[in-house]
Amino acid sequence: MLSNRRIQELELVMEFEKVEECFKEVSSWIENVGKKGLKEMINLDDSLEMLLQTQKQFREFDLVASEYCKRGQEALKRMDRWEDFSSVDVQAYKAKLQTYREQLEDFCTQLDENRHRVCETVRLYEFFDKVREGVCCSDEEAAL
Repeated sequence: MLSNRRIQELELVMEFEKVEECFKEVSSWIENVGKKGLKEMINLDDSLEMLLQTQKQFREFDLVASEYCKRGQEALKRMDRWEDFSSVDVQAYKAKLQTYREQLEDFCTQLDENRHRVCETVRLYEFFDKVREGVCCSDEEAAL
């Protein structure tokens, strides 16, 4: 049984090394592209026209970012079996896995929050534009 357990652990280590390339690629994209892209979306413009342009840019960024999140989540899912192993040899790999998991979860959460914030801000600006149009039309009718 001990031998079988050890073989399983070695198989997991080999699988981790295969999956780690995906983690490294996703992690590198998050650090070098993703976080910068999210920071650019912090300050939303004051006009509806500029905000709609920002929303379009964010949607393009979101498509790519969501794909990286999906790839990272799929890679993490492949490594779920690690939770059952507690040997010292596996601990270093579990620590790396946890680091990737935290980075990915943090980025995906920020992406979701920004997606919601951009969408809600656009809706709010569209609402204010309709109200302003209604007030302007009411003022013009009252003047007649």
